[in-house]
Amino acid sequence: MDKKYLPYFLPIRSVLFFLVFVVGAFIVKKDVADISNWWSVACTIINIFTFGLVLLLTKKCGMTYAELINYEKGKTKVSQVVIIVIVTLVVGFSVMYLAGFLCYGIIPYMAPMMIEPIPKVLAIINVILLPVTTAFAEDSLYLGCGVNNIKNKAASIIVPAFFFAVQHSFIPTLFDGRYIIYRFLSFLPLTVIYSWYYQKKKNLVPILIGHAVIDVATGMSVLVMSLFPEMYEQWLSM
Repeated sequence: MDKKYLPYFLPIRSVLFFLVFVVGAFIVKKDVADISNWWSVACTIINIFTFGLVLLLTKKCGMTYAELINYEKGKTKVSQVVIIVIVTLVVGFSVMYLAGFLCYGIIPYMAPMMIEPIPKVLAIINVILLPVTTAFAEDSLYLGCGVNNIKNKAASIIVPAFFFAVQHSFIPTLFDGRYIIYRFLSFLPLTVIYSWYYQKKKNLVPILIGHAVIDVATGMSVLVMSLFPEMYEQWLSM
């Protein structure tokens, strides 16, 4: 397999999330909105599948995973990690709140289902699995397979960043145009920064760490609400 075909796999996560929620809702005979709180569990499962697919594709292309992401031992500096973590947290949360204001007229705004309680055991397990699997699955796919294998410099940032952001519009899947736009806008600036930084530095490690940190915050929010569901009810009533 020629590695030039790797970018064609960029839309796969959007398709998978759409299918998981639509088919899942059909199986349990509920509306997609009624199973939206299971997004973090679905995300971890799809992350594992995605990373497995990336490893398979790299093997088909005759590469190792290290070659796919341009990994070089000793290349990463602590300062790089600190900068990316700060940028991730500042841009990630500030743009999410801005998108919430633009779409819903509320600051701060967070989609309720994103921190809705799930069974406690799953929340505890997922607070560990979600950040790690998300960082490796998404960054490997969109940056390793995308940025690295699109020849046009502008397109190698824009195309992966677009699919990187648009997948979040289906996590979870809701048939609500405003919600879809809100989720897309919330992540697009950060995915552009990630794509630009990776194109320039060819170093995925700082991005992996920064990405995992922000997902730890998300996983912790779900965990707290799952352990203390009364907090979620209080938050909804605010």
